[in-house]
Amino acid sequence: MIPTIMRGAIMTTLDSLPACPVETTLTLISDKWKILIIRDLLPGTRRFSELRRSIGHISQKVLTANLRQMESDGLVRREVFAEVPPRVEYSLTDTGRSLKPVIDAMWSWGEAYKADRAA
Repeated sequence: MIPTIMRGAIMTTLDSLPACPVETTLTLISDKWKILIIRDLLPGTRRFSELRRSIGHISQKVLTANLRQMESDGLVRREVFAEVPPRVEYSLTDTGRSLKPVIDAMWSWGEAYKADRAA
């Protein structure tokens, strides 16, 4: 059986992902919202409303779409609790958490760039 990844409504085989590992990474986290979602989930589990507030100017529709895509890509875990009202929590999978060095490098580079531009 060939492993697959859902890309929106299209199922992609792993064979159809880019050959370049950098391009594969960009395919999975290229949206600015996805990077911010990962950043905000690194400390731990968050509810939808907490994520929306922490990210800033993101619509509910866009956040939902990105979380669904990241869930289908295996980066985010969605847990629904059978309560009234229903409670949904999001957390990073081990694969999502493995992006921490990438986020840390982006943070360091951004700080250095801002310092350089200020000088």
